[in-house]
Amino acid sequence: MNISVVTLAAVFLLIAVRRIGRFRFELWQIMLFGAVAVLVTGQIAPMAALKAIDVDVMLFLFGVFIVGQALEESGYLFHLSYRIFRHAATADALILMLLFGFGLASAFLMNDTLAVIGTPLVLLLAKQHRMSPKVLMLALAFAVTLGSVVSPIGNPQNLLVALHGRLENPFAGFFRYLALPTAINLFAAFFILKFFYHESFHGEALVHVRQELRDKALARLARFSLLLIVLLALTKVVLVFVLPRIDFRLTYIALIAAAPILLFSPKRWTVARHIDWRTLVFFAALFVLMESVWISGFFQSLMAEWDLDVASVGAIFAVSVLLSQLISNVPLVALYLPLLMHAGGSTPGLLALASGSTVAGNLFILGAASNVIIIQNAERKAGQTLGFVEFARVGIPLTLVNALVYWMFLR
Repeated sequence: MNISVVTLAAVFLLIAVRRIGRFRFELWQIMLFGAVAVLVTGQIAPMAALKAIDVDVMLFLFGVFIVGQALEESGYLFHLSYRIFRHAATADALILMLLFGFGLASAFLMNDTLAVIGTPLVLLLAKQHRMSPKVLMLALAFAVTLGSVVSPIGNPQNLLVALHGRLENPFAGFFRYLALPTAINLFAAFFILKFFYHESFHGEALVHVRQELRDKALARLARFSLLLIVLLALTKVVLVFVLPRIDFRLTYIALIAAAPILLFSPKRWTVARHIDWRTLVFFAALFVLMESVWISGFFQSLMAEWDLDVASVGAIFAVSVLLSQLISNVPLVALYLPLLMHAGGSTPGLLALASGSTVAGNLFILGAASNVIIIQNAERKAGQTLGFVEFARVGIPLTLVNALVYWMFLR
């Protein structure tokens, strides 16, 4: 019996039900249970577990959480929300603006960043306009996942493909092949959400309320930090073209952006205390559990046994969407990319791997880190959540449409 894989299955089951008797479990508690289980049963050594925790990801999330918390605590995030969304006259327009606005932003600011910043914003919009928080949370989740497809720096798996797939011009290649299907898929997300949550798409005119700043000094620092994220992200884009050998990591962007708040704000400790530490625990535990599954070799041997044409766009989409749910999208790309390069590594095949492993995040909650960030933030801040089944009932048809659209453009 493969204990690591059984533990992973148990984690999936617990996330689906979230309750045993009178006890209700949060996502971070379930994932921590999985990590402890594989440690206690000897499926992974303590030192290997420590090495499995991706310090870059943890520091990136910490930096982004600091900026996001300062934006929210100062009131600047909601002040900015009014300026952006006041032009949405109807619920339809608001959700389209969310999908395309956050989608476009996530192509350059990375989807996890937008998940942190966007969660309190969509919760406020839902409250103001008598809309279901769930439909706006789903719109945010789908927007940041789909939007990140079109850029080599939109998410970690795209960056992996861009760096090791020997694409001649990654930004041009991603945009040329994936921009139009991504726009189609964002419209698909709108219509699927409208089908499942038609009551939230009411025809009443929206009345937008201007939010005043709660702390002007902190708001100035938060605004500067947000500007730093944008400028540093643009710098990274330029460096990819001009000096591709410079390793300007996304972690550096997040930490530099958080520095003004941590160094100059008198409320630095309040901001740090209120960030989402539970999500950081979730990801540390996730790395440990996924590493133990990786060490077991179960899915590697499964792929070796399947008689697949690894270079076929259809096979790439099937494998990347399904296995990304079980070993996460970055390890899946790391596993599949050498096989694809050995088979020739065509541009459509490489972009199918990037887009397939990314839209896998729309299938189930664990398919994307941004999903977990949104749900855990919503539970902590407003007691709102999305269940496994509720996410999947919308995510499954949307992912099927997404994969079909990308396949039609890449085959």
